[in-house]
Amino acid sequence: MAMKKDILERYDRLDDGRVVIDVYASKVEELYEDFDKQAPFHRKDLDEELAAYLFDCVREIGRVDFIIRITLDAVPSAELQERIRTSLKKFFIYQRGLESASMQQLLRKSLLFFLSGMALLFFSLWFGGSMIPEVRQLVYERVLVEGVTIASWVSIWESLSILMFNWWPARLRIRLNSRIADAEVQFQSHPGIRR
Repeated sequence: MAMKKDILERYDRLDDGRVVIDVYASKVEELYEDFDKQAPFHRKDLDEELAAYLFDCVREIGRVDFIIRITLDAVPSAELQERIRTSLKKFFIYQRGLESASMQQLLRKSLLFFLSGMALLFFSLWFGGSMIPEVRQLVYERVLVEGVTIASWVSIWESLSILMFNWWPARLRIRLNSRIADAEVQFQSHPGIRR
């Protein structure tokens, strides 16, 4: 718990206790990727480093309530502020959608491995049990049964591995993207700069 407190002390807090994730830029354009200079802000992607920074901050602070405070040389107009808020929200909703699609694909893959493993296991038990015990088994039959049994357990393990090691992190990323998309965004100008 002391570690969490140390992490949270790195951030400013509002009077109501919410953590402030500060973003500094001299102008609005620095918040976005610059490969498409003609696109309006609500269609541009956020700067990759900014998106990663916000994601890492929200993961670091855990379940604590937060706001995003963007500090610029000049506070943008109310209309531009709203467009920036909308673009942030849409960007992280889009990221959440990508993670959800990825998680669904993981679940389908896990189910496919599980069903394949169960089918192979059923086949190996059926084929192994159908051999007459008194008759000496041929080596290739024993190898086939053992090989199919091993393949079935490997397939079942892969299914469980996907769930244990990939599904939970994907759920966490979905939750973090949702939290950022729903965050309050405030604007201020750099201290000492008057415009």
